[in-house]
Amino acid sequence: MNAGMRKAALNAYGKQNLEAQVEAASPHRLILMLFEGAIKSCHLAKIHMQNGAIAEKGMAVSKAIAIIQEGLRLSLDKEQGGELAANLDALYEYMGRRLLQANLHNDPGILDEVLTLLSGLKESWEQINPAQAAVQQTAPQSDRAAPLSYGRA
Repeated sequence: MNAGMRKAALNAYGKQNLEAQVEAASPHRLILMLFEGAIKSCHLAKIHMQNGAIAEKGMAVSKAIAIIQEGLRLSLDKEQGGELAANLDALYEYMGRRLLQANLHNDPGILDEVLTLLSGLKESWEQINPAQAAVQQTAPQSDRAAPLSYGRA
């Protein structure tokens, strides 16, 4: 198999594998996948920026912006989420603007800023136990479990 065929096969496999992961993923996992994709795109943009690969940098930045704006931002439930959803919406909009500035000014520092924000949000999201969150939202107030505590009371 020549290099071109191998690359095409790997790309096809990767796309099919990603589609299968998305189909099988819980809503919680889908948000993690969006964070992972945006982080990966920002890292790629930084590498391309450092290598002077302008077109590739632009594509990576555009992909990160699309993931943030069309994935993370649109997944917010602003009616149910209240102030938290509004704050996240504003933060996602800010990150999109900063990524545009990073692209325009070839500023890896801005990419680092957005990477820090995305990584912090991803780490916070990873701490959420989706099964526990579902139980907490559906159980009547009197049936909700008390939070776990560790150490001596």
